[in-house]
Amino acid sequence: MSDQVQPLFTTPAMTAVFSAPAHVQAMLDFEAALARAEAELEIIPQAAALEIAGKSRVELFDVAALYRETALAGTPAIPLVRMLTALVEGEAKRYVHWGATSQDAIDTALMLQSRAGLDLLLAGLLEIAESCAQLAEKHRATLMVGRTLLQQALPLTFGLKAARWLALVTRQVEFLREQQETALAVQLGGAAGTLASLGDKGPEVVERLAAKLKLAAPELPWHTERDRVGRLAGSLGVVAGAMAKIGTDLALLAQTEVGEAREGELPGKGGSSAMPQKRNPVDTMLALAAARLAVGAVPVILGAMGQEHERAVGGWQAEWTALPDLFRHTAGAVEGIRAATANLEIDADRMRANLDRTNGLVLSEALTMALAPKIGRAEAYKIVQAAVKQVTEQGKDLRQAVLENPQARQHLTEAEIDQALDPASYLGSANLFIDRALAGYRRLNPAPDR
Repeated sequence: MSDQVQPLFTTPAMTAVFSAPAHVQAMLDFEAALARAEAELEIIPQAAALEIAGKSRVELFDVAALYRETALAGTPAIPLVRMLTALVEGEAKRYVHWGATSQDAIDTALMLQSRAGLDLLLAGLLEIAESCAQLAEKHRATLMVGRTLLQQALPLTFGLKAARWLALVTRQVEFLREQQETALAVQLGGAAGTLASLGDKGPEVVERLAAKLKLAAPELPWHTERDRVGRLAGSLGVVAGAMAKIGTDLALLAQTEVGEAREGELPGKGGSSAMPQKRNPVDTMLALAAARLAVGAVPVILGAMGQEHERAVGGWQAEWTALPDLFRHTAGAVEGIRAATANLEIDADRMRANLDRTNGLVLSEALTMALAPKIGRAEAYKIVQAAVKQVTEQGKDLRQAVLENPQARQHLTEAEIDQALDPASYLGSANLFIDRALAGYRRLNPAPDR
C-alpha cells in the first residue's frame, strides 16, 4: 500500500524533481558542463565537449536499466558513464567523465535537484505567507481567547495568531534562501579529492563548472565533509516543523468544541464513510503526517555525517534516499498548509463566544493589574482570586463578583472595573506585533509587483 499512499504526503512537482529521470538528467548536466569547462581550458578538444553535451540527454538513456545496474555497481554514475560513453561517437569517447569520479557526478546532481526543490518549497511558503498576511490584516481586531497548556489564558486577536504564523513562515523563507546561497556547491574532486588528474588546472575547472551550473564553487572538494548536506537537511526539518506548528493550531481551532476556524469546503472533501456530519481537516491532517515523515529523515542524514577518510562506505549512500524523501515530505507539509490557509473560514462569532465562555475569568490578570498599582500586586492577586472563586463556585460572572467585593470597590470605580474587563482593552502590543510581521513579510519581495 505504501506506493499508493506515498503521493499523499508530497506533491507532483517535487516528485518530478526527485524522479529517476530527473536524477539521471542532473548527472548528465554535470557531465556536459564538465566537458565544456575542460574544453575552454584546452584540457579536452572542443569537438569532444560538443559531442558529449549533445548526447547528455536523458531521453537517450534506458533509465530503468541504469538503475538495475546500479545495484551491482554500487553507484548510478558507473552505468551512466558507460552508457554515455557508448552513445558518444568518435574520439570524444575517451574524454567522457574526464578527471572526475562517481561521487562528483552524484553530489553535483543532488545539488542541482536540491536547488529545484528549494525553489518549489519557497514558492509554496510564499503563498502561505500571503494568506497569513491577509488573515492578519483582515482579523486585526477579531477577538479570540489565547490558550496556554490548552487552557484559556488571555484575550488576543486572530490577527495576531495569523501574524505569528506569518513571521514563522517569513523566517523559513529567509533560511531557505540562505541555504540556496551557501549550501548548494558543485562537487569536483576526482578520485581522492586532489584533482590530480587535471594537473594544475583543477581549481579553474571547478570555477568554470560551478559557473555553468550556477552553483557555488567550494574552496576545496567536500566528498566526506557533509556539513552542507547536514545544514540543508536541518533547515528542511525546521520548515517541516514550522508547518506542523501551524497545522496543529488549525486542527485545534477546527475541533467541534472549539469551532473557530475550518478549512474551505469542496465537494467530497473531508467527509466520513460512516458519519454524514463530519467535515474533517484533511489538508491539515496530511500536512501533519508529511511533517512527521520529513522530520524523521533528518536524523538519518545527520547520523551519516561521520564518514570515513576520503570516501564513505554507507553514510553517503544513505543520503541518496533520505534527502529526496526529506524534500518530498517537506513539500507535502508545505502544500497541506498552503491549501488549508488559502481558503480558511473564520468564525468570529464563535471566537467571541468562546472568549466569553468563562464569565470573564480570562480577564483576571487585567483586573489584577488594574488593582496592583494601588495596593500592590500580591494583595491585588488575593482579591481577584477570591472573586474568581465566587465565579467558579457560585456561577457568577467576574464583573458581578468584583462589584460585590468591598476591597475591590474601595480601590476601583465601576468604570475602571468595566475598562479592566473589556477584552479589547487588554491586547497589549498586538497591533504593533502584527505590523512587524507584515513589514517582515513585505521585505521578502515575493513578487515583482509588490
